[in-house]
Amino acid sequence: MDSVDPNGNGAEDSLPPPPPVIPPDIVPIRAELEQTPEPVKKKPARLPIARHGLGTKGQKIPLVTNHFKVNVTNIQGHFFHYSVSLFYEDGRPVEGKGIGRKVIDRVHETYHSELDEKDFAYDGEKSLFTIGSLPRNKHEFTVVLEEVTSNRNNGNASPDGNGSPNESDRKRLRRPFHSKTYKVEISFAAKIPMQAIASALRGQESENSQEALRVLDIILRQHASKQGCLLVRQSFFHNDPRNFADVGGGVLGCRGFHSSFRTTQGGLSLNIDVSTTMIIQPGPVVDFLISNQNARDPFSLDWVKAKRVLKNLRVKTSPSNQEFKITGLSEKPCREQTFTLRQRNGRDGDFEEQEVTVYDYFVNQRNIELRYSENLPCINVGKPKRPTFFPIELCSLVSLQRYTKALSTIQRASLVEKSRQKPQERMRVLTDALKTNNYGAEPLLRSCGISISTNFTQVDGRVLPAPRLKVGNGEDFFPRNGRWNFNNKKLVQPTKIDKWAVVNFSARCNIQGLVRDLIKCGEMKGIMISPPFDVFEEAPQNRRAPPMVRVEKMFEDIQSKLPGQPQFLLCLLPERKNSDLYGPWKRKNLSEFGIVTQCIAPTRVNDQYLTNVLLKINAKLGGLNSLLAIEHSPSVPVVSKVPTIILGMDVSHGSPGQSDIPSIAAVVSSRQWPLISKYRASVRTQSPKVEMIDSLYKKVSDTEDEGIMRELLLDFYTSSGKRKPDQIVIFRDGVSESQFNQVLNIELDQVIEACKFLDESWSPKFAVIVAQKNHHTKFFQSGSPDNVPPGTVIDNKICHPRNNDFYLCAHAGMIGTTRPTHYHVLLDDIGFSADDLQELVHSLSYVYQRSTTAISVVAPICYAHLAAYQMGQFMKFEDMSDTSSSRGGVTSVGAVPVPQLPRLEEKVCNSMFFC
Repeated sequence: MDSVDPNGNGAEDSLPPPPPVIPPDIVPIRAELEQTPEPVKKKPARLPIARHGLGTKGQKIPLVTNHFKVNVTNIQGHFFHYSVSLFYEDGRPVEGKGIGRKVIDRVHETYHSELDEKDFAYDGEKSLFTIGSLPRNKHEFTVVLEEVTSNRNNGNASPDGNGSPNESDRKRLRRPFHSKTYKVEISFAAKIPMQAIASALRGQESENSQEALRVLDIILRQHASKQGCLLVRQSFFHNDPRNFADVGGGVLGCRGFHSSFRTTQGGLSLNIDVSTTMIIQPGPVVDFLISNQNARDPFSLDWVKAKRVLKNLRVKTSPSNQEFKITGLSEKPCREQTFTLRQRNGRDGDFEEQEVTVYDYFVNQRNIELRYSENLPCINVGKPKRPTFFPIELCSLVSLQRYTKALSTIQRASLVEKSRQKPQERMRVLTDALKTNNYGAEPLLRSCGISISTNFTQVDGRVLPAPRLKVGNGEDFFPRNGRWNFNNKKLVQPTKIDKWAVVNFSARCNIQGLVRDLIKCGEMKGIMISPPFDVFEEAPQNRRAPPMVRVEKMFEDIQSKLPGQPQFLLCLLPERKNSDLYGPWKRKNLSEFGIVTQCIAPTRVNDQYLTNVLLKINAKLGGLNSLLAIEHSPSVPVVSKVPTIILGMDVSHGSPGQSDIPSIAAVVSSRQWPLISKYRASVRTQSPKVEMIDSLYKKVSDTEDEGIMRELLLDFYTSSGKRKPDQIVIFRDGVSESQFNQVLNIELDQVIEACKFLDESWSPKFAVIVAQKNHHTKFFQSGSPDNVPPGTVIDNKICHPRNNDFYLCAHAGMIGTTRPTHYHVLLDDIGFSADDLQELVHSLSYVYQRSTTAISVVAPICYAHLAAYQMGQFMKFEDMSDTSSSRGGVTSVGAVPVPQLPRLEEKVCNSMFFC
């Protein structure tokens, strides 16, 4: 057999002949799934379950919500979907974004009569929709666009080329001010009945109904785009400096609006909410760079950094007010950077070329005064082979350009501070937005027969009573307004700390005083703390060393002096928040030595601070701070009757721009049934940006499964008196509606496989509940300035017409407007009633051991967040990512093996180390 190795090593000669060719329509099955020789039967896919009944418990409360009723009268018609292709004159496809809307607007203007005077709903890319069909299935048009000047225009120079500087500017650019020709193909793709909207309202969702609603969303986006807004998914932002808030570093928070159509039990509604995105500070490029680098003046800027940050941003140049994209910076400063100027010779009309500096050209030939640019690099807006330079002071950043990098801690705090709105203020802003948007005048909406009410929708809420808590000495305790405290109370299960030490990484504080207060405060809470064995101070010569080295040196010191393994180490860090010692320190303690550790950055130490620290220490060491009375007795509905494990699942991804940082999947599980307050965590890395957890079940041989679930199920079994869970309740965070089917069919299948692998005959019952925080539904008490009370649940009117979902505000919104958590019950074989399930979710908002308040989403999900974050700090992924994100390159995930997290040491792997 003469075969050639595709890699060119000629090694294939010795192989057997190739297998028969598979017909093209067959999808290969993943190898590890082929355990049985008989053909795999395709299981019917699970779908989210329908609602059965509404909850009734709690005190009724009338509320309003930011959903606005939509009336649709014309449901007999059809949307026609056309696909759009754009080409340059020479037949090359148009790649860049942003030009599409201008071209299609021009088509609409120029060929209006040939298109039966139809209005378009265009998404800015490849899809265009009309109501009723266009005259033909395929149209081809040619349109001409003038050279683009800035449309988000804050300047006052004349954009249409009647000032003389424009003329010479264009000569210098060697491209006369002329127009570009585009070819446009519009071809029929699909027909969507508007009737599909009516079906969706009856709960019969289909591909068609999602498409029909997408068309309505596109109409609103287009409406915003025509007003010069920046569009980000389903939000839009006006160019109005009153909406900008400076958060530092040359970045502004820009306030705008989110709007989307939703099908609800009460019909179609438009959900409008306030939304914020980050933009680059518009105005002179130099001002932006000085803010961005926190520099004194233009002469102390780091130009390597500047080049990275400016690349691809759009600038307007003065005095011509034309808009360009920055491609780079000149190598030399303005007074040394030369280019070839081509000028017509006055005598014989020939061209002559001369080398001139950019500075000379602008100052002497264009008579433009330059105040500070001569010693700074120029901005390059040309192609790599043919640069086009402008002095930096003639360039201004155009408004509404998104900033997509992760914010620093300080920027984030500033943003939160500046974007808070009290409920009443938010209601006023939304009412104003509806008026200014004036959707009644949108011709496409009118031809669909759509009218949008300007009144907030009224809904009935119910306020569930707060659960009773047990604290120390058998005392009962009722939280008030979602809060409680441990003043003069003992913890329900305090630990005893006798072997511990303090480690100080050069934090400045009175350690003796801190230790004394900690011991005294512990005693009041019932935690008996012996004096520490020692205080380990960092040697001054190590302070400048890299974090890993500082941690290693500290451990050498500890090991040489401590008589045995400590129960616990208190670590003082020099900087608040993200200290770079945190990750290496945690990793050393938890995965190499199995030592529980608590880090603090002591700035303002008072009793409240020490109590909060002790709550965390007690939980990490296996104690419990408070318990629900129903878990103590045990009488949790459904859960206390038969062994039940509660899981919280979350996947955290690297920040935006970090395309190659592995995602981290964390699953926490309850232990010591019938408790629902104690958890442990299992954490794994997986491919970047992958939302589905892929390591719940990982069969590596006939007898081994290295997946997350096996570890958690075995721990439940040993910690719950050798009982297997008959019920498994899964809380899943961070998935959108489009991924519900994957959670039900991919993730749940892995959990079932893991159970079967442990015991073929064991088939527990499941409930799967997704929690969503980033949605845009808010609730208000119409006559009151206050947020809705903690424990408010809503399961009517604006919930899904068919599926089983509800909103819960378990926490007291102290600042801004409360964001409810939207819970979707995708599956319930266990048979919870609506009240039982809502009560369980509410109760699980009161078992978070770190705080003395009800939290906004169930504790197992919060713990999964914490575990993913803490173990993510173990790995120094940041080093990998900095280079890749600045290159703008996305490394191909398939090729890169994902680095594995170190496993936790046995002594701490079942602890609440993440608390």
